[in-house]
Amino acid sequence: MSAQYLDVPVLPADAAFGLLAEFDADQHPKKVSLIAGAYRDETGLPWILPSVKQAKEHIAADPRSHHEYLGIAGSPVFLDIARSLVFGPELAESRNIASIQAVSGTGANHLAASFLAKHLKPQNVFIPDPTWVNHKTVWAVAAPEVIQKEYPYYDPNTRSVKFADMVSMLEADAQPNDMVILQACAHNPTGLDLTRDQWKQLADVVLKKKLFVLFDSAYQGFATGNVEGDAWSVRYFTERLLSSPDPGQRIPGLCVAQSFSKNFGLYGERVGALHLVAPSDVSIQGARSQLSLIARAEYSNPPRFGAQIVQTVLTDPLLRQQWQQDLSTMSSRIMSMRKRLRTRLEEFATPGDWSHIESQVGMFCYTGLSKEHVNRLKGEYHIYLMPSGRASLCGLNEGNADYVARCISKVVKEI
Repeated sequence: MSAQYLDVPVLPADAAFGLLAEFDADQHPKKVSLIAGAYRDETGLPWILPSVKQAKEHIAADPRSHHEYLGIAGSPVFLDIARSLVFGPELAESRNIASIQAVSGTGANHLAASFLAKHLKPQNVFIPDPTWVNHKTVWAVAAPEVIQKEYPYYDPNTRSVKFADMVSMLEADAQPNDMVILQACAHNPTGLDLTRDQWKQLADVVLKKKLFVLFDSAYQGFATGNVEGDAWSVRYFTERLLSSPDPGQRIPGLCVAQSFSKNFGLYGERVGALHLVAPSDVSIQGARSQLSLIARAEYSNPPRFGAQIVQTVLTDPLLRQQWQQDLSTMSSRIMSMRKRLRTRLEEFATPGDWSHIESQVGMFCYTGLSKEHVNRLKGEYHIYLMPSGRASLCGLNEGNADYVARCISKVVKEI
């Protein structure tokens, strides 16, 4: 069979989905997947949030429910709620925010890249090293003319953020109107976030260099269980943009790519939004119309059902209270698995310092395991991690955590 079609080379399989296919084909009874960024319950199965389950029942019982098209920009009710959730009620009322429903976080990132490449015309986009694997792909496809540059983020020696190096590179290399991608909370894949003081210092650099920020917000509420706290960085930067009457003291602009996959467990429903925050002298109506044009060409209308679930939960006081409890259930289980894994590794006298497992946040852990460690875990013990050593701790539970810790200890001692 030809390896090419129309002279187009066949690309390698996506790393994460390729590994998932290997895991699915593995027949070993003790196999463990620490690959996918999707929550699993204590039994290792997908979990439908009780708030989501009740919302679906409400929607099914409502005689007004239907499956007609949404407008190109999406559901106005959903967009109001999404905007309020990420910016807070007060900032969300600003006339300087244009919002459009997107096909989850990936779609929001792609809309932002397409729009900004055409209208902002950045020379460079600065992407964290490391970052979510799709950031580079999105910009390569949506904005191939924009040069991608990686800024330092993670120091494997100290297992901490390379903040000084990050700032140094942006100050030295970034040009006015360049893009910088920031993750709002629960950094994927490292699990390391900036402190509030570091966010403030970074905002100063953004202002000084006249950069445009793209926040990727995929874990609000899921990271720590605290919806408000997880949005602090976005709200701080937005205040810095909107509050100053002096144009010279304002951040030039920012976008927020917002996903509801993790915090509502709606992975397959593709629920998201893109919010553009601009100074008062920018035409928000014009920006919204241009974003709608891109959306019209790409998918015409966004999905209705997932957005309807989100707005049903967040507009009903009892369901919203249940959702807050669901977030606590998910985040606290992941925290308990972090503690369990670290404790067992230390009890097995595993060489090295494993405190970073608990100090990181969110579903992912940058374990510090090498590619050789990862290959041995997969080949000998049927434990699957990303080649970088990133582990999705959602795959751990009381039934397999000790097994995983024991196997990690073995390979670390042997290599």
